[in-house]
Amino acid sequence: MLRYSPLVLLQVLTLLRVSHCIDMQALLKAFTSACQSPSPSKVVIPKGEFKLGEIELRGPCKAPVEITLQGTVKADGNSIAGREKWVVFGNMNGFKLNGGGVFDGEGNAAWRTNNCHKTFECKKLPISIRFDFLVNAEIRDITSIDAKNFHINVLGAKNITMDNLKIFAPAESPNTDGIHMGRSDGIKILNTKIATGDDCISVGDGTKNLHVEKVTCGPGHGISVGSLGRYVHEQDVSGIRVINCTLEQTDNGLRIKTWPSAACSTTASDIHFQDIILKNVSNPILIDQEYCPWNQCNKQKPSTIKLVNISFKKVRGTSGNKDAVKLLCSKGYPCQNVEIGDIDIKYNGADGPATFQCSNVSPKLLGSQSPKACSGPVTKAL
Repeated sequence: MLRYSPLVLLQVLTLLRVSHCIDMQALLKAFTSACQSPSPSKVVIPKGEFKLGEIELRGPCKAPVEITLQGTVKADGNSIAGREKWVVFGNMNGFKLNGGGVFDGEGNAAWRTNNCHKTFECKKLPISIRFDFLVNAEIRDITSIDAKNFHINVLGAKNITMDNLKIFAPAESPNTDGIHMGRSDGIKILNTKIATGDDCISVGDGTKNLHVEKVTCGPGHGISVGSLGRYVHEQDVSGIRVINCTLEQTDNGLRIKTWPSAACSTTASDIHFQDIILKNVSNPILIDQEYCPWNQCNKQKPSTIKLVNISFKKVRGTSGNKDAVKLLCSKGYPCQNVEIGDIDIKYNGADGPATFQCSNVSPKLLGSQSPKACSGPVTKAL
């Protein structure tokens, strides 16, 4: 049984009831007290609405710390203007975040001036919640709404469970990825609803042993591995498993994307999608090794990212366009060991039946496929 410090709890509860703006120094002091406690401690943010400026709650701590957010914290625009982060939890072992509360990024005004979805040269907006270098962490029963940029970013983590999260932003909100991760090992995302303006889940370089299960995605850009190959010194991706998920009204479905003329040469391997339900999803299954937004790359140079051991099994439902399956692999490094099994994707548009396209790949076919699968590579000029 955890033993919590009464001093830490009473201090935060009393100070937060004084006004509707969190006293940053008081919160930092309470967290520091909890972090320095030799036994597990808990900090509570009670019910109510509070303004919160940029804050970093970092260890290392002497014992596990639990943050229970019961109320709603809203981003204080004056204190985070021009910043790249809002709330950071970092460098802790055994950290917990829970309580049923809400992080409100107040992103509506910022989206109107954001052009990062059109160009690299833009003013970055703050990520709502960052989990940096956490080990053995549990994030449960938390809601994130209207992030200015990504809702959640995970970096350098090991063994994190995210369960029963709710992530919401309008479909037209730019760059509001639900959960993005990189350089992390052993992440689980379970029983979560994500409706946002960009990827529901995006997998960056260095991600290993990711398990996604019972996630509902939509609107948004689907579940994406990548993009990979944009930067030098990227690390391999391996062990990605997405099962028993539902995608509704998304711009893409299950996607792997790498840049042509990549800045590095890495491998993405053992990536598996299974038991997926589609509801009017555009591009339901897509390997895109010619991913080149804003035309800021050289498509004449094939992607150097190697894709190995990929599978799409038991994927069923409806497509929003005729391109039900597109496996567009690299001419320089064709995809290896791609399996397609029991695919049933329907399209009822006037422009013809659903299609299954292949380029630089010879997929292994298992069970049945609808639309009819390509049986061999179709070389596409780059």
